[in-house]
Amino acid sequence: MDPKTARKYLNIGKLPSQIKSSHDWRTREDPFEKDWPAILEMLDINPGLEGKTIFEYFQDTNPGQYQDNQLRTLQRKLKYWRATEGPAKEVYFPQKHYPGDLCASDFTHMSSLGITIRGELFKHLIYHLVLTYSNWETFTICYSESFESLSAGLQNALWELGGVPVRHRSDRMSAAVNKDCNPETFTRNYRSLLRHYGITPERTNVRAAHENGDVETSHRHFKRAVSQALMLRGSKEFHSIAEYEQCLRRIAGQLNAGRSERFTEELSVLRRLPARRFNDHKIIDNIKVGKSSTIHLQHNTYSVHSRLIGEKVQARIYVDYIEIWYAQKLVERIKRLSGESKHRINYRHIIDWLVRKPGAFENYRYKKDLFPSSWFRMAYDWLRSNMTLQANRQYVRILYCAAKEGQTVTENAIRYLLEQDKEITALNVQHLIGQQNSIPLATDVVVETNSLEAYDALLQEVTCYG
Repeated sequence: MDPKTARKYLNIGKLPSQIKSSHDWRTREDPFEKDWPAILEMLDINPGLEGKTIFEYFQDTNPGQYQDNQLRTLQRKLKYWRATEGPAKEVYFPQKHYPGDLCASDFTHMSSLGITIRGELFKHLIYHLVLTYSNWETFTICYSESFESLSAGLQNALWELGGVPVRHRSDRMSAAVNKDCNPETFTRNYRSLLRHYGITPERTNVRAAHENGDVETSHRHFKRAVSQALMLRGSKEFHSIAEYEQCLRRIAGQLNAGRSERFTEELSVLRRLPARRFNDHKIIDNIKVGKSSTIHLQHNTYSVHSRLIGEKVQARIYVDYIEIWYAQKLVERIKRLSGESKHRINYRHIIDWLVRKPGAFENYRYKKDLFPSSWFRMAYDWLRSNMTLQANRQYVRILYCAAKEGQTVTENAIRYLLEQDKEITALNVQHLIGQQNSIPLATDVVVETNSLEAYDALLQEVTCYG
């Protein structure tokens, strides 16, 4: 430092930082000073207006007055105004949690992870439950945000936990919460479920996901952990849903391992479980079976045996399957469809009359459901190409064989006829079914042994020329 400068600071008795004046004046004229009152009026009506929107509005109404490089000036001015004079922002108040008091749950989609089961994309959700004090979590795989999924998921969590917390919080899912026009806050089924366990229900406000922030945050952490585990595994392909679920269980166990201390505190104060589970299914009575041997449930169509046409049945809807009851006896168990406007037709239910009306097969609304496997589709395509006039009749008779003799043996017969380039007729299929022992299985692979004489001849030639 120059001696003169040092002498100046000594005489003043202050440090350089203490005498430095702040720059609080403008170096150039404010280009928006004239229109600022109009901008404030716009913000008073619509506080959410962005600077770019306001800037483009004034560019349009005052051509040539504002240049593009002045946008940042307006954005800084608006930012300062919002921080000093604008409306107050929403405040989030951290909550204190107590052991065994509150659990929170929600559904989250897992399809974005790209899980495949035997090569097919597995579209699914998980029902995710979290204890807000210890952050202990568990899940149940499901396919829709239905009451059945909610009931099964919540009960699975409680019985895995081995106790019951005081309160349960959810968002405004339709499976639990009625619309605002309904005088009752929660649905009848949901109230019955929580009453069975003695749990007090709670819901979040509209568009307030942060009120269920514990489970929302756990969604992100859990899916990130699954994604990382799949990277380490080197594959998103699983042989079965059970194998995939086992993988998720291991991940959840690893996440919960670091929460054991607080989780032990929760276990000590949880209330006892009831003697049995609540019925985790929906019952629909008096469903009349139509003339097409079908019933309509949850906006989807299912077939039942033609013997029940005209009768009224009861449906018990579970998370992933449906039970059909008649005269207080279980007569059918059907895999449940997810979504709407879908159908599941079992050819065994209608084949007795379809074989009498083969002409109905051509334009049958649910025709695609009557190809149990790709072998049957290949058989039908062969018939359409080689026996056009008899294709429907022959195929329906082949389907009849599958219903009466067994689908696997019928497939083997079709496969053999295709491989041997023989006619695929119902008579030939029936003949082969009677001789199943003579048909080689698809897994029987015969590899012919190469003759070594050719190699010996090559060796002799090399010896001669050598």
